[in-house]
Parts: sequence; C-alpha cells; structure tokens
Amino acid sequence: MRGLRPQAVAARIGEIAPGTARFVDQWPTGQDVEILPRVRHALAEIGVRYLFAEDAPTLLPFASQLFVAREVLVRPSRWVWPRWVPTPARRFRTRQQVAFTNALRPIVRRRRSSGRLGDDMLGQMLRPSSRYGLLPEEAILDTLPGITVATFETPSRAAGWILLHLARHPQAAGRVAAEAALLPADPAATTSTHLDSLQYTQALVREVLRLHPPSWLLTRRATRQTQLADYTIDAGSTVLVCPYTAHRDAREHSEPDQFQPERWLDDSGSPAKPGVFLSFGTGPHGCEGAALAMAMLTLLTAQTARRYHLSELPGTEPSYQVTTFEGLATVGLRLRATLRS
Repeated sequence: MRGLRPQAVAARIGEIAPGTARFVDQWPTGQDVEILPRVRHALAEIGVRYLFAEDAPTLLPFASQLFVAREVLVRPSRWVWPRWVPTPARRFRTRQQVAFTNALRPIVRRRRSSGRLGDDMLGQMLRPSSRYGLLPEEAILDTLPGITVATFETPSRAAGWILLHLARHPQAAGRVAAEAALLPADPAATTSTHLDSLQYTQALVREVLRLHPPSWLLTRRATRQTQLADYTIDAGSTVLVCPYTAHRDAREHSEPDQFQPERWLDDSGSPAKPGVFLSFGTGPHGCEGAALAMAMLTLLTAQTARRYHLSELPGTEPSYQVTTFEGLATVGLRLRATLRS
C-alpha cells in the first residue's frame, strides 16, 4: 500500500515523533507502572493519527474497541467452535467492526465529495492508482479495520519487550540515550535523517525483535508442490514457520541466545538477507507496515532512554508473564522510571 511504503513513512516522521514524546512525558516517575496498557494507548494514538490525520479523534475509540474485540476472540477456550457458529466473542467482534465502519463511512464520503482527500493513509487509498484505479467505498471500509488494529497491536507487544531490555541492560540503554540526545528538542521537527542517525537504537530494536518476535508463528500456504530440505510439500498444504526458533539458529546468528544489538551493525548482520530476520515476515507476504512499526518503535525507544532509567520491581523474578497464544507479550510487566541526570 502506497501510504505504508518506506518513503511515505519517512516523509511523515515529524507526525510520528510527537506521539512517542507524549508517551514519555506522561510516564509517572518513581512509581511501578504496568507498561502494556500505556504503550498500547500511545501507539494506538500514533497509528490511528497516521492513518486518518484530523479524523483520528473520531475513530480512536472505535479502534480501541476493535482491539478489545480481537483480544476476546483469540482468548483460549475449552471448546473449538466451527467458524460459522455465532459465539458471543464473534458477535461482539462483528458489532465492533460494524461500529468502526459506520464511523468511517461518512468520513470517506465527506472527503470524496469535498475533493479534500488528505495526505494520510486514507487519502492515499481514496486516490486512484495505476494498477487498481479508484477503489470502491466498500473495499476501503473492508480493508481499514484490520489495518487500523495492526498499526498498534503487534508494535505494542514488541514495545513491552524493548522496554524490559532497556531495564535489564543499562549499558545498552545508555548508548541509546547518547544517540537520542541529538534528536531535536521539538519532536515535530524530527525527520527521516534523524531517524536514520539512530543506528544503535534501530539495532537494539531489531535484536529484541529477533529474540522475542511478537508474532511467533507464521502460516503460509504452498501454491504448488515443492521440496523443502528432504521433505515434499504438496500444493495446498499449510506450512508453519516459527521465527522464535529460526532466530535462534546458530548457523545464522552467533551466540543466538545472547542479547547483542551490535550484531546488526556488522555487514554480516543484515535483516535483508532472506530467512535471517522474520519478525515482519519475508518475501511478497511480508508485513506492509514494517517501516511504520520500526519508526514507531525506534522513536519510542530513543525518547524513553533519553529521559529515563528503567528498572524492574525489586525482589521479583520474573516480573512479567508470557502469553504464547497469538503472540509473545509481556503481560503484567511493571517498570519504574527515574529521570536521567
């Protein structure tokens, strides 16, 4: 999608950075704070604003309810119901999706009738493309609910792990803080050049994503019979790919269980090498929002480390839970922030 391409994200870094700075400004110091809800709220504001610009305040409450509906839907259950059974969770999800669509529809129609399409993600979808022409209204309304939740659901899980590593690796956090000190005082003045200068910060984010990929299991369907190692995979078969174990393959990563952000600063540690870095998938079905997610996570990491030392609750090991259903998340993680001198 045009609005999620790296060059489109790079042009709007100044709109993303203020949201990460607000997250840092609103963190109460000297208190043990549960991280995930705060991170999710901050990234939801950033993601929804990236998609819908001035219409974001109208759509943010509906986006938050869509997230809740998904969480209810994927919650483990004693029973596995066929997809056609209208369980309470599925009915709740449907109601929230309809509510989001009903709120978005008049915005789409207003923009099209006025001719003021906007420069945000929605505006890009309202413009005709050389490949698809003018998208029908229903195609836009069917596509955007999933994209909206995706802008903050998976990045929120990743951010929890990143903040935990800042707490557990103060030397690495200090190096991030030194890089972040060069960011503009006004977050809105942040550009893609500033983002590119955060090389160690981006390496740290990638290393955390390598160790704790927020989507730990990917599914792909084989379109034709093929050979994989010594196995024959028939056309139509579903193949499961586990980034969590693939990222710990010593043939690709030396000392794979060790936290070493520096590995991504070497020429040999390129995330572009096929199969080496799978946190955003790979190939033609890789995550289209990877550039946006990396920008959000890098700036959130930089702003946090620049302002605070993070620490875990004393006397608790571990101070978080791990859920492996649909994703790896630091559920229940509490951290304390103290101002850097």
